[in-house]
Amino acid sequence: MTATPMKLTVEFPSVAYREGPAAVLRLARAVEDLGYDHIDIFDHVVMGHPLVALAALAAVTSRVTLGTEVLVLPQREPTLVAKQLSTLDTLSGGRVRLGVGVGWQESEYEALGADFHTRGSRMDEAIALLRAYWSEAHVNFAGKHYRATEMAMEPKPPQGGRLPIWIGGASDAAFRRVGRLGDGWLASRVTDAADGRRAIETIRRHAEAAGRDPAAIGLQSMVAPPPRDAEGKRFYAEPERVVARAAELQRMGFQWISLNATALFQAGARSVDAIADGLGALHARLRKEVG
Repeated sequence: MTATPMKLTVEFPSVAYREGPAAVLRLARAVEDLGYDHIDIFDHVVMGHPLVALAALAAVTSRVTLGTEVLVLPQREPTLVAKQLSTLDTLSGGRVRLGVGVGWQESEYEALGADFHTRGSRMDEAIALLRAYWSEAHVNFAGKHYRATEMAMEPKPPQGGRLPIWIGGASDAAFRRVGRLGDGWLASRVTDAADGRRAIETIRRHAEAAGRDPAAIGLQSMVAPPPRDAEGKRFYAEPERVVARAAELQRMGFQWISLNATALFQAGARSVDAIADGLGALHARLRKEVG
């Protein structure tokens, strides 16, 4: 049986800003022109706002879809996030996918005046509230953490309540949340085939328990986690390893893979143009191997 062609995501490099705004936009256009399917931007509050950056990228692209990997949703007020995403989806012509996670850095929560210890339950409520704002004419919501009374949000995103929400994380709670609430799973640290399949089976089991179709939940994995040592930095300097890892993830059942463009920079592509060249070479090999 022929495997379904994989979708290819680029995790946009934060280092691109060092060459100025024109270089950031040039790289976004290059990613689209090369044939990649999606651009993700990561989120740390003191290192850049992904939704602001994605709005700029949306203005210079027309096909590639745009998202976050991942927005730390419980750090933010969900009504504001709902409006920001609705605006971004409207201005991009319905090309947005929201990736969310609970985060791990307690100091970020403290800096924002948010409670780190209730982030899981607030995440679940926030997801429900986002979908209500995107689909209902008038929102009435009474949760433990968030409330809304007769609120109306316009314009709705072009995708409406179907605007996809993908969820990151590798804990049992994250797998349960993906199965119950998510349109997809954003994996970052799949160690081997057994680990990947076990996680996917767990997600699908939770989906079935919630009365959902497990096959409808999308699956994306980073080709490799962000490098933390010299060996990690060498990975993207050896394209055959990247391609082999992509094929392994495809066999596990992932339909999407994410390439870390910052890791390409760390592997020796020290300019925006060099990063684009590296992404171009990888794209050609990946399309040949995994579609």
